[in-house]
Amino acid sequence: MVAQRETVVLVHGLYVHGLWMQLLEYWLEEAGYHTVNYSYPSITRSPSENAEDLHAILERLDTPVIHFLAHSMGGLVVRHLFHHYPKQRPGRVVTMGTPHQGSYAARIMHHSGMGYFVGRGLEDGLLGDAPIWDASRQLGSIAGTLNVGLCLLFPGMPEPADGMIAVVETQLPGMSDHICLPVSHMQMLVDPVAVNQACAFFATGRFRHPPHQCGDGNMVD
Repeated sequence: MVAQRETVVLVHGLYVHGLWMQLLEYWLEEAGYHTVNYSYPSITRSPSENAEDLHAILERLDTPVIHFLAHSMGGLVVRHLFHHYPKQRPGRVVTMGTPHQGSYAARIMHHSGMGYFVGRGLEDGLLGDAPIWDASRQLGSIAGTLNVGLCLLFPGMPEPADGMIAVVETQLPGMSDHICLPVSHMQMLVDPVAVNQACAFFATGRFRHPPHQCGDGNMVD
């Protein structure tokens, strides 16, 4: 059980709604955290604009510690939040399947004239142009390696991948830890191991790595 007043803010990804984060929210509350499930328009507003809206919500929270659990593009929204509003309360950040290096699929869509499918979500993030991360805030990145999903529409996506985002795209200069799990991009939202790893990072600043596993998820001899 964690301190009663610690809060985790959940931030969903592209195309979806905060409802998709509800199982994660339930598990976090069972672990003792207060939760705020932030839902935002991922297509019609830019990550920077959504970060501004998120900041206004955070200003109203009565809690001394605020962690973030962000899925996919939600992690880019959080990066914009800390870039524009760096003075936040103590806490840690966990991203799940976030394309910190930009998204191969988004680049293909952008260069082939299909960027309208992503809308303003392309601005300052999905093409690899999100703000630089300030390493003074601990961030842990979770990547998936079950390569099923969007990869079927975009051959040539780097592997390993979670079906939408390549593992290499989830790595971020300045991150505190990185781990790979055998899940697909959307499966992360319903995977108890993923949320347990997030809780471990919130508590210690490190994931629970299996023996003989590197921080990037690769096995070593």
